[in-house]
Amino acid sequence: MQGHGPALPVKPPPPTGLLVLLRVLFVGIAVCSFGLLGWVMMLRLALVTRKSLDWGLLVATFAAEALGLVLIGTEPGEEIHTPGGWTGLALLVGSLVPAISYYLAAEIRHFHTLEYAHRTYAGGGQLPAHTYGYPQPPYAAATGPHTPVPQMAPTPRPPSSAPTPTPPPQRPAPARIDQVRAELDELSDYLRKHEDGR
Repeated sequence: MQGHGPALPVKPPPPTGLLVLLRVLFVGIAVCSFGLLGWVMMLRLALVTRKSLDWGLLVATFAAEALGLVLIGTEPGEEIHTPGGWTGLALLVGSLVPAISYYLAAEIRHFHTLEYAHRTYAGGGQLPAHTYGYPQPPYAAATGPHTPVPQMAPTPRPPSSAPTPTPPPQRPAPARIDQVRAELDELSDYLRKHEDGR
């Protein structure tokens, strides 16, 4: 039988400077257009993450902006003075803040996850050093914030593509079992003595 085979290498994320520049550019486009082009940043997010939630939010953002534009467009005259016009303006500008917030949070989280996966793969399967914003291994949370967590030195990967077998779980030492038996025997004797005295 064949195993799963070697894991595919994880593509490293783009440089942080480029990501920040793109975020500023897309948020700037949305803000400078007063919400008319807010769907552009959601399109970028959906293309990057390829999640169905992000595609759904792209459609919702586009629909809210289109409806707002239609409501403003049906306004008689050049000034907004009807409830429909104010609702359209509220849709355009009001959808901008949650869209920007979600875009930034989701994209930052996506690229942090990619970088974490890349560092884990590049480190030979070892966890990277603890860095702010990266998921922490389960044992790090239990040790407390001031307790240093020992870091294992990365071990070189063998050239073969076969996965290394995991050792079977270790059984408790026989000395511990004997100690527990002795304590149980003592407890049994103690209970028998107290029952006989009644």
